[in-house]
Amino acid sequence: MAKLVLDLHDIFNKGDQIEKALREVIDEAVAKKIDLVEIIPGKGSGQLKKKVLRFLDQKEIKALYHRVDKDSKNFGRLFVHFQHKDKRKKR
Repeated sequence: MAKLVLDLHDIFNKGDQIEKALREVIDEAVAKKIDLVEIIPGKGSGQLKKKVLRFLDQKEIKALYHRVDKDSKNFGRLFVHFQHKDKRKKR
């Protein structure tokens, strides 16, 4: 299973770059039919994680992925799962 990783540590205080990076990794996952994107906002105060979750909750973004999981072992990590139509098994 292929996966992309986006580590937001370097741009945590640059709001415009955060949204751009999130959009780019989501678009890349869709274009390359990647199954999983791991987003690392880090632990910190939780504000960056909330920003990421708000971004992912936008209607036009939500339509692109299947589900989001929070890592139960690491508070500073999120997993975005994709289901690509042509990869699903036909019944």
